[in-house]
Amino acid sequence: MNTFVEELTPYLVKKRREFHQYPEVGWTEYVTTYKIATELSALGFSLAIGKEAIRSGERLGVPADSELEEAEERARQFGVPGEFLAKLKGGYTGLAASLDTGKVGKHMTLRFDIDALPIKESKDAQHLPSKEGFASVREGVMHACGHDGHITIGLGVAHYLSQVKNDLSGRFTLIFQPAEEGGKGAKSFVENGWLDGTDYFISGHIGIHSLPVGEIAATTDKFLSSTKINVEYKGKSAHSGLEPNKGKNALLASAAAALHLNGITRHMDGATRINTGKLEAGSGRNIIAEYARMEIETRGETDELNEYMTGEALRIIQASAGIYDVKVDTEIVGTAPIALCNEEWVSIAKEASEKTTTVTNIIPSLPLGASEDVAYMINHVQAQGGSASYLIFCSPLAAGHHHPSFDFDEQVLPTAVEMISRMIELLQSR
Repeated sequence: MNTFVEELTPYLVKKRREFHQYPEVGWTEYVTTYKIATELSALGFSLAIGKEAIRSGERLGVPADSELEEAEERARQFGVPGEFLAKLKGGYTGLAASLDTGKVGKHMTLRFDIDALPIKESKDAQHLPSKEGFASVREGVMHACGHDGHITIGLGVAHYLSQVKNDLSGRFTLIFQPAEEGGKGAKSFVENGWLDGTDYFISGHIGIHSLPVGEIAATTDKFLSSTKINVEYKGKSAHSGLEPNKGKNALLASAAAALHLNGITRHMDGATRINTGKLEAGSGRNIIAEYARMEIETRGETDELNEYMTGEALRIIQASAGIYDVKVDTEIVGTAPIALCNEEWVSIAKEASEKTTTVTNIIPSLPLGASEDVAYMINHVQAQGGSASYLIFCSPLAAGHHHPSFDFDEQVLPTAVEMISRMIELLQSR
């Protein structure tokens, strides 16, 4: 194992930088999916792509057809073969990869998210991707949450499984999930049966807490339940000087909503969150704005608290429309429930880490303090009697998650691959 990890490290760094340089947001990860599929096919995995992997009706927040078509054309120009691209058409990105040893044993499922964020990456000379020449080539899109690293860790684990396949039993499913950001993608894999019959489930995240590489949290707590809401206000345009009384101002309705949303009374039962992350409205200073669009999210430390926040948010959104006599449409475009990891993973991680050369400390649990739609997978596995955990692979962070200067120490990649591989090795003996 030690030699394997050492020899694989240059590959991991290379792949991470390739994925970082070409980021794609949720449901448009055409090039990313093709690159992953190419690697996994060469390692002998059976692949389910497109509608074979995803339950259509469970996708949330799928971009407009025009945006998908633009992304597909971009992928075509990048060199993704037409036959492969046809399987992904309409935003059916991501894949599920299977490795069946042909021997009776446990079913282990691992999940790695693959999407990027609509963030303009820093060009600062101290930002490593800019300094080393692997910053995003796509203006306004960036891997600012470590998913480029997650993909790479998944491929590293795939290399391990392929190499030791003859010594393994049972079967392995690797899910490379699109559209994690905004809670849009996980449920479509759950409802398509990929987690059914899973005995052990592992997923995880790089960073979250800025701690030294080598420290790993065996479990994660404080998942926040979340709802993502898109809002459209539709008013009536008019000349703001000549006949302002004939206009109905959608901009003012959205502005009122944004202010009052932030004032939702917090709940005695626990922590809640609200954020208006995007507001677009109006077309000119002398025109009553007839259209406004908002992107909003609610969160709560329990599903019930998030339901309270969502209900209050929808009430305020509707009331703001009434104040300015405009129409309003709302759409739920993403959700994530809470989840709890099985405690047995603390002892599993500690025992597995004893054979590693890269892991220095196992932390029983660290708080996530955010939302992750992997919770759907964790809950599904546990409901069927399986065991699940979400690990945190610590790294010093140059800046916080979702920041233009976000980056992590690339030594976390071999550390995570070795840790997961050692856990697989240990669980094979149970």
